Amino acid sequence: MAEKKPTLPTAYHPKEAEEKWYDYWLEGGYFQAGKHPEREPFTIVIPPPNVTGNLHIGHALDNTIQDILIRWKRMEGFDALWLPGMDHAGIATQARVEARLREEGTTRHELGREKFLEKVWEWKEHYAQIIRNQWRKLGLSLDYSRERFTMDEGLSEAVRQVFVRLYQKGLIYRGKYIINWDPAAQTALSDIEVIHKEVEGKLYHMLYPLKDGSGHIRVATTRPETMLGDTAVAVHPDDERYRDLIGKTVILPVVNREIPIIADHYVDPEFGSGAVKITPAHDPNDFEMGLRHNLPQILVMDETGRMNTKAGPYKGLDRFKCRKQIVKDLQEAGVLIEIENHTHSVGHSERSGAVVEPYLSTQWFVRMKPLAEQAIRNAQSDQGVKFVPERFEKIYLHWIENIRDWCISRQLWWGHRIPAWYCEKCGEVIVATENPTECPKCGCCDLKQDEDVLDTWFSSGLWPFSTLGWPEETESFKRYYPTDVLVTGYDIIYFWVARMIFTALEFTDTKPFQDVLIHGLVRDSEGRKMSKSLGNGVDPMEVIDQYGADAMRFMLSTGSTPGNDVRFHWERVEAARNFANKIWNASRFALMHLEGVKAQDISLEGPLSTADRWILHRLNETVEHVTSRLSRYDLGDAGQVLYHFIWNELCDWYIEFAKLPLYGEDEAAKQSTRSVLAYVLDQSLRLLHPFMPFITEEIWQHLPVEGDSITIAKWPSSRAAFADSKAVHDMEVLIETIRSVRNIRAEMDVPPKKQIDLLIRSDNETLSAFQDNEAAICRLCGVNRLQVGPSIDRPDRSMTAVVTGAEIFLPLEGLIDIDQTISRLEGELKKLDKEVERVEKKLANQGFIQKAPAHIVDEERKKGQEYRDKREKVRNRLKELKGE
Repeated sequence: MAEKKPTLPTAYHPKEAEEKWYDYWLEGGYFQAGKHPEREPFTIVIPPPNVTGNLHIGHALDNTIQDILIRWKRMEGFDALWLPGMDHAGIATQARVEARLREEGTTRHELGREKFLEKVWEWKEHYAQIIRNQWRKLGLSLDYSRERFTMDEGLSEAVRQVFVRLYQKGLIYRGKYIINWDPAAQTALSDIEVIHKEVEGKLYHMLYPLKDGSGHIRVATTRPETMLGDTAVAVHPDDERYRDLIGKTVILPVVNREIPIIADHYVDPEFGSGAVKITPAHDPNDFEMGLRHNLPQILVMDETGRMNTKAGPYKGLDRFKCRKQIVKDLQEAGVLIEIENHTHSVGHSERSGAVVEPYLSTQWFVRMKPLAEQAIRNAQSDQGVKFVPERFEKIYLHWIENIRDWCISRQLWWGHRIPAWYCEKCGEVIVATENPTECPKCGCCDLKQDEDVLDTWFSSGLWPFSTLGWPEETESFKRYYPTDVLVTGYDIIYFWVARMIFTALEFTDTKPFQDVLIHGLVRDSEGRKMSKSLGNGVDPMEVIDQYGADAMRFMLSTGSTPGNDVRFHWERVEAARNFANKIWNASRFALMHLEGVKAQDISLEGPLSTADRWILHRLNETVEHVTSRLSRYDLGDAGQVLYHFIWNELCDWYIEFAKLPLYGEDEAAKQSTRSVLAYVLDQSLRLLHPFMPFITEEIWQHLPVEGDSITIAKWPSSRAAFADSKAVHDMEVLIETIRSVRNIRAEMDVPPKKQIDLLIRSDNETLSAFQDNEAAICRLCGVNRLQVGPSIDRPDRSMTAVVTGAEIFLPLEGLIDIDQTISRLEGELKKLDKEVERVEKKLANQGFIQKAPAHIVDEERKKGQEYRDKREKVRNRLKELKGE
């Protein structure tokens, strides 16, 4: 247990507190699950960050949301497990390491596979430690004893088991198909790793001459370089223009190869000329058409995007240089008759940015339809995963209902190597979880393992259960699976969320998590996506260094609503830091008056003031509101409710009312106020702890309460005994009265130290509120003489205000120079009359309304309303001063 100190330092220093308390939490083992087997488990597995570099602001949002939930559940008494880990991120990590090797003047091929992988493991260890340090700075309450990595031996075993079982069920197969090929990374990509961008391109119209010399057929293409691999021209079978040509042949220009004219319903007669070139090895739709018509598949490029030997004279040219050259040659041959501008969608690699090439290649695939059908049935049942917000379930369902087979092989060295071996003698394919020693078909021992690795998402799709020990039925798996909630961004629903659901249903017969909480992206203050090119990125570690982790966490969490993007505003980080300072200063005041008080001295049974009863009632409501909002994952609203309660009600009002008994001579009232202050501050810090863990621990350790750490302190619950509607009514009247008097003093420019007389005419329902709190009204309003009653007359020349159940009169005689004030207000009224007249003339001018920008017109309208409102107030004050 940390030593309780009676007083807080003058200022809060986030860095010192963050270092000290994180060490304290780790040493105390407060984040470790499994210490209380009698408790109900609650599990979150972290979306594993890639070991490619530092965490970004999106990670900070994602991790803060999870930490709030896990800290809350831990305080609620659950056996809360937040399992950390990292992803090997095949393509991304290999690309980063290869870039570094190039800087060092070497390549992975020069190093060889084994040495290269040693380099990648070094990279992984370096960045894994950076990520752990960043988790620490964020204050994440992770159970580090259970940290996993997607290429740990246990997780690798799970990957092999899944691959083999799917293969045995016929759900994994190897075949020659058109896949998305990244020529820069030289690997296959899945459909969702391709980003489609609208590109200004060209549509090239060419004439393919008929072999019999009777004419030609016109085709159009956006990629003339692929014509070198054409094996047919296709038309729609019902297209009258070409009915007589079906079955004839044309001569492919440049190549001079004879190819047939075929009919297929896929062809759109309305696009271009209605006749299309068919290149089965370089277009997915042409590939399917080629299978239907038994067409040859001619691959004219290599893995780097250069033309190969099948491209004839264009061999060795980059695909885009080839395009330029072939366009020139076709023009010279007189067969390229038109080039038109054409905007079309072009796929780009998510990782390298290269234009993706549809490419005929032998790859491994997962047959997705059977898995998708199982996921659809689950989603439509009562047992389905619940998406928050619900609208994302429709997006998820739409994707899996239209899913295509998943290409899972990658031409990389970093990753889970495909557990398939080929017999060098008979060609038999052996798929197994362990290295086979001989071919089961011919007995040959010369076996070679597949060179490729699996798509990163294949292993991360197993994350919720592989991290808990599956395929073994471990105690952790039995206790903590399925997990309770997954927190992630909407941008990886397809990449990751869907795949976790597929694999969990297939291999564990249950959904991997109860709920999926979807958040948006963190954008800049103008709503733009953060990027290097815009220079608008924000490093969360720099924010923490400047403002502290609590300020950043509170800004991110209270600026978010489920499913929506968050805008990063530096002003809001400053506001969150100011909130931390407000709590600190209020706590310093409280602790000054709690010196010597023990936990057992705190009692709420004594005589309680209106303010005491009110703050306990409001605490009750705050506990209920925050808990209910956390339960439905509305963290932003929960934080705003807390902010309002702590800043406005506890700090601004209750503490001000508490000063009277705390500085007074009534020991019973003093003791009651101390008890209420200590209790409410303790409960408020507990509510705030998941959002702002460091400052709440620092203050809580100074309070006269039992316990080793606020991280395991009991979550507050509402108490029926605190419900007090009369105290709420009375306190609202008092606050309204004090505000009204202060406003009048400010309007009349009465100095703060100048004492005033105050008269209050109250109805019977409100009278006791004023009578019981006369001392507080006098202190907080600067009142010298106070009269309260049901039949008080309004004095001549007094300022008035109406509040709930009462009228307030502030006599001005002797308080201000009335004649001078009347003169000043009359001058102000003239100025306001002129401003109102000026704005009204301007807005009556149709030329201004029609020509000025809309926002300028709106500003003038707002100004006009402000001037009218001010003028009305001045007129009313003049009437009161003149006694009218």
